[in-house]
Amino acid sequence: MKKILLLTTCCIPFISFAQLLTVFKNKVDSIYDKNKDAIGIIVHVEAPKQNISWSYAKGITDTKTKKLLDDQQPVLIASNTKPYVAAAILRLVEKGKITIDQPIKKLLTGKTGRLLEKDGYDLNAIKVKHLLSHISGIQDYVDEAYFQFVNLHPTYKWKKEEQIKRSIEIGNPKTVGQKFSYADINYLLLTEIIEQKTHQPFYTAIRDLLRYKELNLTETWFIDLEKYPSNTMALAHQYASKYKWDSYDIDPSWDLYGGGGIAATAKESALFFQYLFEGKIIQNKQLLEAMHTYVLPSDESKYCLGIYHFDMGFQAYYHGGWWGTDVIYSPESDATITVFTLQKEFQHILNPFIGKEFQKLLIKK
Repeated sequence: MKKILLLTTCCIPFISFAQLLTVFKNKVDSIYDKNKDAIGIIVHVEAPKQNISWSYAKGITDTKTKKLLDDQQPVLIASNTKPYVAAAILRLVEKGKITIDQPIKKLLTGKTGRLLEKDGYDLNAIKVKHLLSHISGIQDYVDEAYFQFVNLHPTYKWKKEEQIKRSIEIGNPKTVGQKFSYADINYLLLTEIIEQKTHQPFYTAIRDLLRYKELNLTETWFIDLEKYPSNTMALAHQYASKYKWDSYDIDPSWDLYGGGGIAATAKESALFFQYLFEGKIIQNKQLLEAMHTYVLPSDESKYCLGIYHFDMGFQAYYHGGWWGTDVIYSPESDATITVFTLQKEFQHILNPFIGKEFQKLLIKK
């Protein structure tokens, strides 16, 4: 439920941080002015070594009211939820509860296990790392017919069990561990593993495992499953042209149980990546390295354990979300850029900007 981010890079001269932030603002303004159908853009740059923590918004938050977009408004981050789920799984590994090479047979509920095995899946062959890296061979429940159903029944409340059942009904097992096939079902099953191992609802367990309280992540939550955070602005509206969707009109359950589901501000989305890759969430260095290490050869899949790893002349750890959400972290500069684009079809208009600005952040000050 996403497209891979493509970045472009170039060499640029030295400029001060004040000038850099002015460049950020001017670039966003310029790109938006040429693409006003994007409706709204929120950008956050988090670069602690350069003392930069900067949010900016351009455009409107609602096409009906024309209210100006605020950079502190949260959005549905969609598939950007997957790095959170993956990090929670790796925290369970860190705590000795599971291993990434463990078969999933004894990690799922008996009901889910029986359904999958009845359909021909070998749960002893499918391991945790296969779910994390989308090479499990399990058929996804998301296809064009799924989107058509959501389009016709936007307020329908999906249950996780229905989505698992749909995966089983619409496809057959594929070979395990050989081919990347992006599928939300993998992450629904990972949240089930989290629940089985923590004896908590997955969203509560994720909050605890990822140290939200300790790290002061107060505006990051699973929509509809957790309370709306106090003192948090209203969600921005998000739009998709193909079905004329407004996120406010669709029940979030269609993309909620681990494949998506988190709502967050641009700043907190960036901070999560910062804290994650700085070792403040997963403290075991080998585990953290495994998260951004290729599982298949890199020419076959850039997806690691819940994160994409690109070599763009600098290393880039990335994930994107269906509603138009992108987050990218550069280990060389220890910096993150988040871009939320409210009109899905304009998701990648800031690609050149992101690449160039990362090059600026990479310059030694």
